[in-house]
Amino acid sequence: MSQLSTCFTQNQFCVLVEYLCSMKEILPVKTQFAGFAALMTLADRVHADDDLAPIIAAQAYPKHIEKVLHFAGKGRDIRDFEQFLNAAQAIGQQNLLLLTGDKLKNHHKGKDSSERTRYLESVNAVMAAKQHGDFCVGVAFNPFKYAEAERDAQYLKLHKKLKAGADYIISQLGYDLSALKEAKAFLTQHGYSQKLLACVMPLTLGRANFMVKHQVAGIVITPHMLKILGEEKESGLTDRVYLRCALQILICKQLGFAGVHLSACHKPEEQLLLESYIEAYRHLGLDELELLWNTLWQVKTGKEFYPALTYYSRPVSSMQILKYQHLHLMHDALFESKVAKGVGYFIFQSRFWNGSLAAQALLKTEFVSKHGVVGCESCGQCRLGDTLYICPETCPKGLANGPCGGTTLDRCEFGDRECIHSVKARLAKAVDQTQILKNNLILTVPIEVRGSSSWKNWYVNQAS
Repeated sequence: MSQLSTCFTQNQFCVLVEYLCSMKEILPVKTQFAGFAALMTLADRVHADDDLAPIIAAQAYPKHIEKVLHFAGKGRDIRDFEQFLNAAQAIGQQNLLLLTGDKLKNHHKGKDSSERTRYLESVNAVMAAKQHGDFCVGVAFNPFKYAEAERDAQYLKLHKKLKAGADYIISQLGYDLSALKEAKAFLTQHGYSQKLLACVMPLTLGRANFMVKHQVAGIVITPHMLKILGEEKESGLTDRVYLRCALQILICKQLGFAGVHLSACHKPEEQLLLESYIEAYRHLGLDELELLWNTLWQVKTGKEFYPALTYYSRPVSSMQILKYQHLHLMHDALFESKVAKGVGYFIFQSRFWNGSLAAQALLKTEFVSKHGVVGCESCGQCRLGDTLYICPETCPKGLANGPCGGTTLDRCEFGDRECIHSVKARLAKAVDQTQILKNNLILTVPIEVRGSSSWKNWYVNQAS
């Protein structure tokens, strides 16, 4: 059993200290942080798309130091992940944090579906990891969502991640304690035993301005927060950055979190300063810690951490509901009934469809009939029945199981559209189908299947 698993089993609070793989120097690594068990965690493709892979960077550090390896699915396929799992198993690495990942800096939209950059979903990665070996698998989750549909979509996907086999959850970086409390209450309410950790960071004015300027996906930095940080810098009170981080760590421990994921605090002098504040305030109870936290942030209403609530979304229309009902009836009649499956298999098992001309004609017919209606890109493994007939190929990342963490008030991380997963969550509530988005684990589409007819694949596979 890994040290991380042992911490979870023994309810021992732990600190995962993040290191970027783009660093050229080998930094000292702690095994204890302010009296808590500490592990190093190696981030994947955070600084640049071509960062050194965590599994390679890990080998530069002593073997006795336990590590958590990140794997981001951006620009990767299930085959890449299987190679990673084999390599991790070969060198005895058991702890994984599996992420879909924010968009690649060189994301390629592609003129056709074969050229676009694709992303391996964390749900699919979790399933593969649990089938592959004895890994302790973590996933990310963003509770800092302030539009109803995008918040619902995040929690619906979290159900899937846990159903897929995730052992622990790490929240997105955020400073709204009410959102962290809601995430912890969610696990309790639904009887989940998986462990929850919070991502924390000493938030300097420089880091906050950088995240706002570059619109770092999924992280909420409000004008109020910038104002407080600016005033503190002008007054020479910059050590409050580390006091606040220490308070957040201690608050999370009091709330029953299993630990924290500590980002942007890899330098020894930064770690010592943070540890000193943890030691100085660890005797305080939850109420006292929260009072001090709220005083430092000048919290009066509790909404100081909320973004300006301007929505990109549109309410569900009667036309959307009618379209869903129509497509649902067609799907049941043509693909789910025993008669349809039998007739379909009889037609498509013929060798006739193996000919190139027949295959191309069938693919073209399917594309023309579906593209204008749902945005079909001939993936070869149609998942519309599990996505309320909103095609996952219309998501820039091609995500089928739910959203990434990078949306802002229903707006896609790419900034040019509403997130389709917010649309799905809103529609699911309107037609009483949220269970589909909560329970149906959608398999990844194999490379070799893309560009073939999903009609033929469906009917032939149903009989096998």
